[in-house]
Amino acid sequence: MKKILLTGSDGQVGQDLQQTLIKIGEVIATNRQQLDLTSQNNIRKVIQETQPDIIVNSAAYTAVDKAESEADLAFAINGIAPAIIAEEAQKIGAFLLHISTDYVFDGKKNTPYLETDVTHALGVYGQTKLAGEQGIEKNGDRYVILRTAWVYGTKGKGNFVKTMLRLGQQKEQLGIVTDQIGSPTWSYDIANTITQILTNLNLADTREIYHFTNSGVASWYDLAMAVFEEGKNLGFPLTIKQVNPITTEEYPTPAKRPHYSVLSGKKTANLLGYNAPYWRDSLKEMLKQFKLVGEK
Repeated sequence: MKKILLTGSDGQVGQDLQQTLIKIGEVIATNRQQLDLTSQNNIRKVIQETQPDIIVNSAAYTAVDKAESEADLAFAINGIAPAIIAEEAQKIGAFLLHISTDYVFDGKKNTPYLETDVTHALGVYGQTKLAGEQGIEKNGDRYVILRTAWVYGTKGKGNFVKTMLRLGQQKEQLGIVTDQIGSPTWSYDIANTITQILTNLNLADTREIYHFTNSGVASWYDLAMAVFEEGKNLGFPLTIKQVNPITTEEYPTPAKRPHYSVLSGKKTANLLGYNAPYWRDSLKEMLKQFKLVGEK
């Protein structure tokens, strides 16, 4: 049985990974207290002590706007730590799967981004995640970098879907950005896909980038409308009556965001032999689970 070291175990993807990875091995789940990604010595110590066969790095600094004022912290976690993890993985012969983001692109395309497309991050968060990818490519010898986007889930910290449910119970009217386009993606689908990739790939000789999101595209406005529609059908106590489409310019944020960040899932679909679930179907399933078990 393979030994799998999981970072970021208390994040929304990390918590789902704890459920899916046990299908393929023994999971050593670590959170920020057990594995401090700001400490290179701690990273090296934990990896050397655990001697895993596989490392899944789901930990990240994900506060996109806050990263603009906490660049050093974001770079330590997103940029430097992955390179150290890759270096240590190479020393012990472990395979590394690292989660990255659509924010490594600038969003100026109007067709889905391929794994081979030129990267150009707009803000600090994207720049630090890109630095992490480059560190892995430089220091690692067996790895997969999995880019995903617009992640939400039942667990972990707040996300757009849970924020909409909260605001939909507090307000009668909201303005939601309609000129940013992406693919809303359920954290459980990401966790399941990571497990499938680790099952289907030849881990002995792989240095690849893959993209995975749920299929289909939406704006933040589309996603909000879907949350309210499905939420009402499921009995969430929503008081929202009107949702107004607004532009990015009308809702300024510290960090610039890509206007178009749809990732092509063809390469991953070809590897696994099936297409990603449609985003609205996964949203409905997530809301069902959230209604049943609530937030943990």
